[in-house]
Amino acid sequence: MDAGTADDPGPERPRRGRRRSEGSRDAILQAAAELVIEHGYAAVSIEKIAQRAGVGKQTIYRWWPSKGDVLMEALARKADVHIALPDEGSWAADLRHLLDDSFALAREPQLGELLRALMVEAQLDPAFGTRFRAEFLERRRAALATLVERARQRGDLPAALTAGFAADVVFGVLWYRLLAIPQPFDHHLTEHLVALLTAGA
Repeated sequence: MDAGTADDPGPERPRRGRRRSEGSRDAILQAAAELVIEHGYAAVSIEKIAQRAGVGKQTIYRWWPSKGDVLMEALARKADVHIALPDEGSWAADLRHLLDDSFALAREPQLGELLRALMVEAQLDPAFGTRFRAEFLERRRAALATLVERARQRGDLPAALTAGFAADVVFGVLWYRLLAIPQPFDHHLTEHLVALLTAGA
């Protein structure tokens, strides 16, 4: 039978379905991010996300098990978009670029609140904590590891520096300032970290 008849939907129908699903998913993630920015993490619910996105709650639960998972993916997408990994020509310049981009996001009050809330939830809910480490924390560590490997191949990485230690320093400082002490994410912090992690290069 010819393609596209009533008995044969042809190849286009599945692609349209995927496009609709992707559109709904994008709308949900955008709605979740907007609601956190407008009202804070605690005030956001699955019901409010669904209403803002124009979908049913079951559509959200089909893809994510909790509000935290929706917001974690929205945050991960934002980080992927705003924290670029261009080759700036040296380990120091690559690191400085990543730090500046990361700290710019951390300075946004609502995003800082979201990061803190997700970390708290990760401690209270072990299952979510496992997902948070795998789907967000490890993705950020992997981004930094990309720069470390690039520097290693370029030949300007300090001999004793490992990707794991660099991530511990960078993200240890970031989370300490987010969770424990109200110190700024400014240019001075970037330069201190660059000096520490490029020493001996």
